[in-house]
Amino acid sequence: MEYEVDQKERLDKFLAQMLPEHSRTRLAKIVESGLVLVNGVAQKPSFALQPGMSVSIPELGPTEVHDLTPAYIPLEILFEDESLLVVNKPRGLAAHPAASLKEPSLVNALLARNTSLSQTAGSFRPGIVHRLDKETTGLMVVAKTDKAHVLLAKQMETKTAERRYFAVVAGDIEQTHFKIDGPIARDKHNRLLMTVDPNGKHAVTYIKRIARCTQGILVGARLETGRTHQIRVHLRAVGHPILGDKVYAPREFGSGPMQLHAAYLAFDHPVSGERIAIYADPDDSFYGRDFVSRKHLEDF
Repeated sequence: MEYEVDQKERLDKFLAQMLPEHSRTRLAKIVESGLVLVNGVAQKPSFALQPGMSVSIPELGPTEVHDLTPAYIPLEILFEDESLLVVNKPRGLAAHPAASLKEPSLVNALLARNTSLSQTAGSFRPGIVHRLDKETTGLMVVAKTDKAHVLLAKQMETKTAERRYFAVVAGDIEQTHFKIDGPIARDKHNRLLMTVDPNGKHAVTYIKRIARCTQGILVGARLETGRTHQIRVHLRAVGHPILGDKVYAPREFGSGPMQLHAAYLAFDHPVSGERIAIYADPDDSFYGRDFVSRKHLEDF
């Protein structure tokens, strides 16, 4: 893995920001072992990085802190066969274990079902083809075999698989349809966050205004690209943050449950080739629930 430095920072702090899933102690030991190179030269953890420098670090396996204990959490499974399943992920459930996560994840719940799960994404992410943020609800496809995983992941990469969302946002929107085209990169001041940056990676989101509800405007969102936090970052950038987003929305809009739901998922079955399209209404905590319908997203 290679990263370009864009601001002054200590090497150990830079790595902790870029690789938050690993402990600082582990990263420091890797630096001290000489495996981390700055412009091709091994340095100490305290080394002062300068903009434009290149930091390379070998691929790191999961740390031992990932808890893979099965957890008996009820799951709503909307489709299942011998190759895959589609789950409607509830709010507050992370997709997979992480060093900073203290409670069970979707992976722990899947392991409790005693079904086979692919190992393509690594031992601590069995079956996980794509992710939803912890506070985002909605549809995720899970691979049971490595073959299914590879073919599904390819569809996600090429966007032949479709993911469409409902969101309730702040402000008023007059346009019925619009496109947000804004490159996304890590925030230079907080590397755990993403931001629209002209030097970032290409990112496009299509938005459809559906209705006004009591708390805000209900919109549909369709991804052309799949950057980290893309919908949340793009809507904030155009002045319509998602309600309940405690990370990206201004404080006055950040209270309550996050109003983002992955309602529509379509893909080609990795074995039969059949087109699978699945829809799930948001739960009762979603402000625009009375106005949503499958047709709103299928016609988008």
